[in-house]
Amino acid sequence: MKFIKKILRNNYNSVTDARPNQTGLLIPKEALEESLDLNFDKVKKAFGNSNDIITQTIQLNEADPIQIGVIYINGLISPSSIQTMLSENLKVDSSEFPFNALRNSMSILGQVREITDFETLYQSILSGLTVILMNGYVQGLAANTQGGEYRSVEEPTTQSVVRGPREGFTELISTNTSLIRRKIKDPNLWMESMTIGRVSKTEVAIMYLNGIVNEKLVEEARIRLGRIDIDAVFESGNIEELIQDETFTPFPTLYNTERPDVIAAGIMEGRIAILVDGTPFVLMAPALFTQFYQSAEDYYQRADFATLLRLLRYVCFFISLLAPSLYIAITTFHQELLPASLLISLAAQREGIPFPAFIEAVVMEITFEILREAGVRLPKTVGQAVSIVGALVIGQAAVEAGLVSPAMVIIVAITAISNFVIPSFNMGITIRILRFLLMLIAASFGLFGVTVGLIAIVLHLCSLRSFGIPYMSPMAPFILADQKDTIFRFPQWALYARPRLISQKNNIRENNASSNKPETKP
Repeated sequence: MKFIKKILRNNYNSVTDARPNQTGLLIPKEALEESLDLNFDKVKKAFGNSNDIITQTIQLNEADPIQIGVIYINGLISPSSIQTMLSENLKVDSSEFPFNALRNSMSILGQVREITDFETLYQSILSGLTVILMNGYVQGLAANTQGGEYRSVEEPTTQSVVRGPREGFTELISTNTSLIRRKIKDPNLWMESMTIGRVSKTEVAIMYLNGIVNEKLVEEARIRLGRIDIDAVFESGNIEELIQDETFTPFPTLYNTERPDVIAAGIMEGRIAILVDGTPFVLMAPALFTQFYQSAEDYYQRADFATLLRLLRYVCFFISLLAPSLYIAITTFHQELLPASLLISLAAQREGIPFPAFIEAVVMEITFEILREAGVRLPKTVGQAVSIVGALVIGQAAVEAGLVSPAMVIIVAITAISNFVIPSFNMGITIRILRFLLMLIAASFGLFGVTVGLIAIVLHLCSLRSFGIPYMSPMAPFILADQKDTIFRFPQWALYARPRLISQKNNIRENNASSNKPETKP
């Protein structure tokens, strides 16, 4: 037995497994010690003798006394799994090699992996695993006993629907992957995991549907994620900033959502999902401009209802983007465009107003932005009341004080309400940024400046790409077959093909589509 231990010890010490440090030099991994007490001391010292590091010593067999050590972090493991492991599974057959017998007895716990160095040991217990060490051996086992307190599956708060599933992602990546697999019960739904963050060691996963996804898209995602070298990743927004195509653009080039049905639908179209442990928001790529104006509810309602709602969202997009700038341009430079009665009414309202229309709009827009942020940060019980009452009181007081005109209050109010219609919060922020730029241009050059600003925005949108896919497709480049699910939403029986530029193979998702068309009876 001592001869076997010596051979194992020499083999593990001679392994050239090493990791690069921040300077690029290779640092050999420190192998485990034979002494159980020495291993315990090194673990406690590495964690600064923290109280939540639990170490236990257990005697396996009375006839052939073998000591094993159990190491885990309190709060990251499931107490029931630990109790089951200690009471039933840590049994060693004396006729078998002790370490192999221990590994076989723990196989009931599911995923059990072997560890040989302290770096892997630290990573295992920090991930919620329980490490089992055997006295006299330089090997250990890491058992999957993850648990602790996690937020349960709840209804999404950022993308609520009237009709549709009510479940949303949580902060636990294993729960999120299971929610997606419940939607797509196919073995071709593949997942690749990696760890990003030198300190945080955050688990990141890529999910895609093999046979439908473009392999170049998956490879591009691997390359971009593999290039990330950062201390910590706490949210998918950290990943988004590091892998997006364009940095200096107000438009989001990656889509994020906390709805499993939206991610599942995107995967079925040939997109990839990027899941980050610790956040309920999952990234999806590639993202198109039209995708930010679509809601999951569009596919659960009738096609005519969904089309009407989409048209309403695009109308609200233009109102939210252009209403203040058009008002400023027309009342300042192009009064001849207004009917005489309306012009007289606006002139009467502005009589005695000390500021030009641009200053009015800027003051009211900034005031509303302050109220909106205050409503978000305040407690939910008082947040809505403060924002609504604050807007009414400030608006009425400003009109009575003669600081702004009633028409400007109406313009700012309809602009803010239209911004809330946009399903994507990211795109709403983009519109708020561009609105101020267009207001400045309108105050300087009138409608001519607004037109030039719109042309510049369109040119910028046409230059963007998301993981190599044109951001404005299928409108630029124009793809006639994909117009069935862009501005309009055709019936389900007509949506038999996947988007052309996203899925390069297996484009047909509905066989015998014509037979699924409802029959029209006289």
